Amino acid sequence: MGTLHGKTIFITGASRGIGLAIGLRAARDGANVTIAAKTTEPHPKLSGTIYSAAQEIEAAGGKALPLVVDIRFEDQIQDAVARTVAAFGGIDILVNNASAIFLARTLDTPLKRFDLMHQINTRGTFACSQACIPHLKKAANPHILNLSPPLNMDANWFAPHVAYTIAKYGMSMCVLGMSTELRPDGIAVNALWPRTPIATAAVRNLLGGEDVIRGSRKPDIIADAAHIILTSDSRTVTGNFFIDDEVLTQAGVSDLESYAVDPGAQLLPDFFL
Repeated sequence: MGTLHGKTIFITGASRGIGLAIGLRAARDGANVTIAAKTTEPHPKLSGTIYSAAQEIEAAGGKALPLVVDIRFEDQIQDAVARTVAAFGGIDILVNNASAIFLARTLDTPLKRFDLMHQINTRGTFACSQACIPHLKKAANPHILNLSPPLNMDANWFAPHVAYTIAKYGMSMCVLGMSTELRPDGIAVNALWPRTPIATAAVRNLLGGEDVIRGSRKPDIIADAAHIILTSDSRTVTGNFFIDDEVLTQAGVSDLESYAVDPGAQLLPDFFL
């Protein structure tokens, strides 16, 4: 298995959940991890700050750079990228993990929620990619990984939450276009999405509480799948819409039960699959 030792990874939304799990997996290899997120003070419903995440990453064996970044603002992205390069000498990997969710039908979606999802999901992904690409071009095995679903134009995935679906699919369309655009530069651009809900605070708070959590998998499954993708050859493994358990089984991992929050519970399907 490949290693991320000495690699520099810029992860958006890495103060908790999936972003932090990906950072911790990289840290165990001895990677440098930029935690680009907004949370600096503990939240009553959302555990973790950029500083607590940095402590965890350092304890796991990596080097951490916690930066306050709201990816809706280009100047904050540019500053964070510059500070990452100054601290670690470059950027090898970008993980576009930050995302906003609001599950509602058209008449129940305030335009401020529509705008927030598009500013963070689609525009934020594009802006962070744009800022990192000049540095990724200089890296030995550069990757961009978006936490977004495979593109499926079935109306059933749009009707219940048109605004959210469009915003997430915008991230996936970045994969579709950028993977071809950046292929001559040797920069891989891929998407990764879970088969089941992932046990994060967002899932607990927004998608149904403990009943959904029992039918979910731990963030570790995304982190381990991401590690496999990010250590692959960037010139050949690009333009893919990966599903977490398929990545693992194809890599020879046979025991997926260890990823279940409750091994005795029926796993629930995630959106878009």
